[in-house]
Amino acid sequence: MNHISLSGIESYALDGKILVLEEDVLKRVRRSFEFLESFSENTIIYGINTGFGPMAQYRIEAEDLKYLQYNLIRSHSSGIGKTLDETYARGVVLARLASLSQGNSGISEAVLQKLQEFLNYRIVPEVFEHGGVGASGDLVQLSHLALNLIGEGFVYDNGNRVPAAEALQKHGLGPLQLSLRDGLGLINGTSCMTGIAAVNLIYAKRLLDWGIAASSILNEIVCSFDDSFSEELNAVKKHAGQQKVAAAMRSFLSGSDLLRKRDDLYRDANELKRKEFKKKIQEYYSVRCVPQILGPVFDTIQAAIQVVENEFNSTNDNPIVDMESGNVFHGGNFHGDYISLEMDKLKLVLTKLTMLMERQLNFLLNNKLNGKFPPFLNAGTLGLNFGFQGMQFTATSTTAENQTLSNSMYVHSIPNNNDNQDIVSMGTNSALIARTVLENGFQVMAIHLMAVCQAIDLLDGEEREVLSPNTVRIYNSIRERAPFVKDDVVPFPIIREVYELIRAGKPGAI
Repeated sequence: MNHISLSGIESYALDGKILVLEEDVLKRVRRSFEFLESFSENTIIYGINTGFGPMAQYRIEAEDLKYLQYNLIRSHSSGIGKTLDETYARGVVLARLASLSQGNSGISEAVLQKLQEFLNYRIVPEVFEHGGVGASGDLVQLSHLALNLIGEGFVYDNGNRVPAAEALQKHGLGPLQLSLRDGLGLINGTSCMTGIAAVNLIYAKRLLDWGIAASSILNEIVCSFDDSFSEELNAVKKHAGQQKVAAAMRSFLSGSDLLRKRDDLYRDANELKRKEFKKKIQEYYSVRCVPQILGPVFDTIQAAIQVVENEFNSTNDNPIVDMESGNVFHGGNFHGDYISLEMDKLKLVLTKLTMLMERQLNFLLNNKLNGKFPPFLNAGTLGLNFGFQGMQFTATSTTAENQTLSNSMYVHSIPNNNDNQDIVSMGTNSALIARTVLENGFQVMAIHLMAVCQAIDLLDGEEREVLSPNTVRIYNSIRERAPFVKDDVVPFPIIREVYELIRAGKPGAI
């Protein structure tokens, strides 16, 4: 836990890997706590012997100190709305543990151990989505986590909502006993927005991977020219993401005999004599400009991973204990602007990815555009059957919602807390909206991939024989959940199955 990467976060938050706290981490935390305990004996330290926020001007008497941390947690457990699902909630627990493991917060070793127990026993805290403004940290959401750690409120154990005290007792565990500034240390940080952001990025990488795969297959089945994703064309545009996407498309389509070569057109004597060409010289942008559209998505995700990993492994509460200088420093490391901005950028590029998938879907369903497939990929009787007509409405409306949700939270600060918090990050709101955009993207992707497979089935036999091996692999995977559509069927359960399939894995395009 000295440093955890996004892949490490995935192993603990999504895969349920058992977390072990190294002795050097525990030793560092013990030293920090002991230093702060000694340092605060005859000193005024915010959050130890003072009130909080605007109430910091009031000193707390010694006999009341034991109540101060509990009062803070209970009073700020004011969340409302939906609760985070297990994966996202585990991301939050892990993020708080990683931050406090740095040994700069002066919290007790017992805090780390209780967070570790929640992860390893799969006790899921009840964390509400609505509450935090993302400066002075995620006070409300992290208070609900802390409330569960002290054995109060409700948690989810094996999918069942039960009192926290009952879940702890079931696993032979006791409630956390707060010491010194444990309450403030638990709630005064960015770990809710950061945990959500990290899980978002894990899924965003998967969605991008599917987007590259779907775009590659589309190019293949409409027999587009392969120079739009060639190394030569994309090398002269100096963006790493564009070049990465183009390379991924070339690799994915290796072995295909459906793609056209530009040189063949240049040398075709019959084509050169025509005044009007039978086939398009260049494809529509949704087919031809994939590296230029998905390249920025790739670059934005990579940049966000760096920021989120930095925040995940940072001390992001207040005040900070510095044992080297023998001092305690007050400031604003709890401010969540870094995460808020990255999540705003993430939802922008995920919306653009969703728009690309919706436009590609429209291309496949409009026979006047693709010039190859029947209207709406209808394999039945035109007029009597409807093909993918109904499913397109869902994809289009969901894409439109993403476009609206892409408005920034980062710049929507509202002062509160007696104007003590006069400019805030709204980081958790930004991360939650990015999560909604992400989920919408998977829904549109599911419909698009079903349409892509329908189009493959509508190819003639010779064309199906020369598809790339990767296309065949993806086709077979989707076909396990979604059958070929000839007669009209009720599609919503099928869409859900494909959605769950693609959300759970990656096609291996990148």
